[in-house]
Amino acid sequence: LDETDAGLDVDAVRTVSKGVQLYREHVHGSLLIITHSTRLLEALDGWTPRHIMEQGVIVKNGDASLVDTINENGFGGIRAD
Repeated sequence: LDETDAGLDVDAVRTVSKGVQLYREHVHGSLLIITHSTRLLEALDGWTPRHIMEQGVIVKNGDASLVDTINENGFGGIRAD
């Protein structure tokens, strides 16, 4: 799902997150969710893992706390960890 949450308001993000949850429950499949906003990730709280991708390469793996770290510090220095 590439930028599915782009331009969506809070209610629409919740609707999308419910659809993603239903997909997981019924299909038991995997999803790659690409976003620059953390709203959708926060709505899907509890899902792991989280990854940071840069130029098509995963540069950082983590759990839901990775989103908090980025919100607090930005992406700068994320590779340094």
